[in-house]
Amino acid sequence: MAKRTLKRQLNLLQVTMLGTAGTLGSGIFVLTGVAAGIAGSATVLAVIIAGLLSISIALNYCELATTYPETGGAMTYVREAWGKGWLSFIVGSMDCISSTFYTALSAVGFAYSLSVFFPSVNITLVAVAAIAVFTTLNILGVTKVGNAQIVMGGILIFTFAVYIISGFVMPNGFTPASLLPNGSFFQSKDAFNNIFVIMRTIALIYAAYVGFEIIADDAEEVKNPTKNIPTAIMLSLGIIIVIYTLIVVVALGTPGVDLAANEATALSATIAKFLPGWGVVLIGIAGMIGALTSINSSMLSATRESFTLSRDGSWPTILSRLSKSRVPVYAILMIGVVSILITLFKAVDFLSYITSAGYLFVLLLSNMAMIKLRSKYPFIHRPFKVPLFPLTPIVASITCLIVILFSHWDALVFTAIILLAFTIYYYVLVGLEAWRLEHKRSLSPGRYRVLVPYQPSRHLEGLVQIGAMLAESKNDMHMCILRVIAAEPEAANRQLERVQTSHQYILEKFVHYAVERNVPMYSKTVIGETLAEGVIDEVKMDNNVRLVLFKYPSNSDDTPEFRETINKVVKSGLVNIGVLYDKGVGRMENILVPVGGGYHCKLAIQIANDLTLLENNNVDYLRVVGEDVDEEVYDDQMAFLQEVVMTELGTIPGNAGLKLVRSHSAIEAISNAAAECDYDLIIIGSFEDTNEDKPLFGDIVEAVRTKASCSTLVIRQHESPASSWLRRQLRPNSQEKTLEE
Repeated sequence: MAKRTLKRQLNLLQVTMLGTAGTLGSGIFVLTGVAAGIAGSATVLAVIIAGLLSISIALNYCELATTYPETGGAMTYVREAWGKGWLSFIVGSMDCISSTFYTALSAVGFAYSLSVFFPSVNITLVAVAAIAVFTTLNILGVTKVGNAQIVMGGILIFTFAVYIISGFVMPNGFTPASLLPNGSFFQSKDAFNNIFVIMRTIALIYAAYVGFEIIADDAEEVKNPTKNIPTAIMLSLGIIIVIYTLIVVVALGTPGVDLAANEATALSATIAKFLPGWGVVLIGIAGMIGALTSINSSMLSATRESFTLSRDGSWPTILSRLSKSRVPVYAILMIGVVSILITLFKAVDFLSYITSAGYLFVLLLSNMAMIKLRSKYPFIHRPFKVPLFPLTPIVASITCLIVILFSHWDALVFTAIILLAFTIYYYVLVGLEAWRLEHKRSLSPGRYRVLVPYQPSRHLEGLVQIGAMLAESKNDMHMCILRVIAAEPEAANRQLERVQTSHQYILEKFVHYAVERNVPMYSKTVIGETLAEGVIDEVKMDNNVRLVLFKYPSNSDDTPEFRETINKVVKSGLVNIGVLYDKGVGRMENILVPVGGGYHCKLAIQIANDLTLLENNNVDYLRVVGEDVDEEVYDDQMAFLQEVVMTELGTIPGNAGLKLVRSHSAIEAISNAAAECDYDLIIIGSFEDTNEDKPLFGDIVEAVRTKASCSTLVIRQHESPASSWLRRQLRPNSQEKTLEE
């Protein structure tokens, strides 16, 4: 099944910085002091051991992300290992919510860092503004996110380099005696107690090493993923281990500083000893930039997780819709809004427990999925293979379990509550879907109608055939042939005498279409001043009419009256309309649908799918682009075409083809395509204008239906007059423009 795909546009440097900078800004400023309060000098050992243990998880992610270079990270791997169900939903949701909470946490951290320089700032407003800025940046495109991370990450690494080098070379800086006051890393001689302290410290700082997960979460947007993903993961982790270790060594080795007493400002307190004045300012700025890099990377991770959950059908489908630049704009907006709400309701501290425990839960399941996938798919192509398998994923899984066991109980309790909430949501969703399907099956046949107004002077066989095919595609739809007679009393009386005969004639003439398709069909006579009035009154009486099908007159003398009829029905804004320009309708084995992205094009896509659904006939969705567009624009336009079709149908059906044609003229491209592939029918969305001086459905529609050798069905989706007017003001001539792009 085809699915929405993001665009590969992140290079190696951008990906490496997403993993590196987001991790460096995630906790080193605070964790150094807190860890020192627990383990003292042994913090150095805990940092090194945690880094080495992280290598096993990083190697697993290298294999998994190159084997499945898609968005979603752990959720994707769990889904491939155990199928789409509760487990993959839980993993994806926990990963997404953890990243969302961390976005809010980082925004508040940035606001507090800023308040050091500007004490009067409003913490909440600054945090909200930071989230809004990065939400906008994400909407502008992932390359903007990557470039921002390069700039901020470069500043952050430079600042840490200044801190480390100055700490080792400046007076009042690092001394071995300060690092090891008793000549040992441990103050206690009890080996068991020392091991417990190390493990407790590792549990505290371990989540600060898993920034490389963002690379796996966003693997679908990485250029040359086979090479760049493992390089970026291992390079970013290596940089992090080196920087973390050296920072802790300098901080613990700076004399005259009680890190436990200055746990929230450990780096500022130590740099004030060996680089006073501007050094403290530099660390303060680094704290703000570190928080911003964390917002940037965690928001990117959360949006791609929500996109994947939506694409898999677990979350609302609107979150997987892409913009023209192939950005999941609705997912980005949702994550931005939720992050802002967490900040506004001051729930950051309450929910912060979930962040680290949630990440550990996700990491554990992804490592277990690695073992399952090796067993399930032993011969699948793996561009990167983990060394020492199965030892590496086993070590990674045991590490996650140990860290979870040594985590604070608050984190575990809150994580369990969130898991329970998501489980309830999942099974309620499954139950509602089962109820909906059962309810749909219980509907009585004939609930919805296709309406074909009877036009005696015109041959309606092709129109009735299309109506019957549409009715057949829906098990709860039938077809009605509607005859409108004059409203004047005398004329009505004369016609009513012939009503019974008329019904019999109509049914005998067209009943074989209904019999062939096994669909309910009946004829109905109503009184109206005009054909338009009769149709409008019928639709008002029964809002279950889904489509009204007209046939365009072959006699030009009838065109003004027909145009007036169509305009009246359109202006009523009550029902969808189809107008057939009949040049002979055959079996409709091949249908062409030009896709300009306009409002009425959406319904054309749905109708084409319905006409070809049962017999699996071919339908091609065609988009025209300029002759001189480069390959990048060409790829974007193909993705946009895919997105439009998927938005309407939920997938790309197996009988559907997507075609992108380079041409200076949309009219020529569509006409040539229709002739070359011998299509039986063109289905095209209407243009907006109903000016008397213009063709009924726009210049492009008129030119296409005139030049094409096959029949053309023009579709116009119903819309209230006010909505139609507003949309035309905002996007004048939208379809004409998009088809000519």
